[in-house]
Amino acid sequence: MSVHPNDDQRGEISTTLNESFLQNPHVVYAELRRRGPVHRVRMWGGVNVWMVTRYDEARQLLADPRLKKHGPTAGSLFPPGNASTIGTVLGDNMLFRDPPDHTRLRRLVTAAFTARAVAGLRPAIVDIADDLLTEMSHQAPGRVDLMQTLALPLPIRVIGELLGVPTAVRGRFASLVMPVFNTSVPDEVHRARAELTQLLQTIVAAKREQPARDVLGHLVHLRDDGDRLSEDELLGTAFLLIVAGYETTVNLIANGVLALLRHPAQLAAVRAHRSLLPAAVEETLRFESPLNTATVRFTGEPVSVGDIEIPAGELVMIALLGANRDERQFPDADTFDIGRTDNRHLAFGHGIHHCIGAPLARMQAEIALDRLLSRFHHVELAEDEPLKYRSSTLMRGLLRLPVHIGGSASGGSTG
Repeated sequence: MSVHPNDDQRGEISTTLNESFLQNPHVVYAELRRRGPVHRVRMWGGVNVWMVTRYDEARQLLADPRLKKHGPTAGSLFPPGNASTIGTVLGDNMLFRDPPDHTRLRRLVTAAFTARAVAGLRPAIVDIADDLLTEMSHQAPGRVDLMQTLALPLPIRVIGELLGVPTAVRGRFASLVMPVFNTSVPDEVHRARAELTQLLQTIVAAKREQPARDVLGHLVHLRDDGDRLSEDELLGTAFLLIVAGYETTVNLIANGVLALLRHPAQLAAVRAHRSLLPAAVEETLRFESPLNTATVRFTGEPVSVGDIEIPAGELVMIALLGANRDERQFPDADTFDIGRTDNRHLAFGHGIHHCIGAPLARMQAEIALDRLLSRFHHVELAEDEPLKYRSSTLMRGLLRLPVHIGGSASGGSTG
């Protein structure tokens, strides 16, 4: 990382975020926080942005209406070829809209994505986790990749339940969702998105003919004072639930397992007292947020951050991972501590774009950890394989999580 202390004030690039940053961003964020709250950086892929790394400024800007989320405009600020998901059906949802459109879309989605609907998924999530762990137990005692055996398949099956994907096509649904996130192969991503769109259109058409009680079924038939989602908005919202609900939960589960395995005393405490699971999940969200940065915003007008003014029409990235390690907000911020109090992290964002699926992500992580500990009394990190993170500035996710498992365990259950 090259550092030029005076460049931020001039709006010049002071830092280039390279592969070493992607593998260990905490070192870079600590240096950036030390120097100031916002910096002009060059992101992976050659995109120049203003990056906010301190907690107070990040929290404030996440709720600042001067930072805009309009998809097509944001896409126009990227260099050619760097905004592949902006302006597609993926962008036709509330994540890339500002009020009043965002207000309308969020109201409609919230009406379907209720606390009761989320809570109603708990038995199915427990069953899915137990099925996956039963398959894993066939390899016990032995070595498994927890990404492939638990963290990846659990959320995609839960999303199938959430959207009411027919059982007969759930295998195809899962096989199409996985490539959507493989941005290293653009042709495969394009094909998978096209086929997934067709599959979702077929599912939506069936739900129009025969109403269903799942979230997608509610969205298809929901009316609010005569208002309803258009076809593009409906598909965009379905994609949003897949994108936002899949990879973030995958990373939350894996990052939580890894943090506990690296802190044996806290793992033992959770094994003995499952009531500590919610706190363990919250500390994972702070300590190793599944999202490295919030989704892109841009300045609709000049915005001052500290003594630096960001001009209008500039891309802004808010480093959730950096803000959640800010010592000004979290004492001993680099310490994983499930006994931490006042843990007001920013892992799910803040303001009007706060993640609507946060309760579902938390519940899946708690269930996954509980059932894993209930099934195996021995889970140990395989130290012979270096851990590697995905080459993504958006996500903080492992490629693999190799562990040694063994034995049957008895214990409490949240399910």
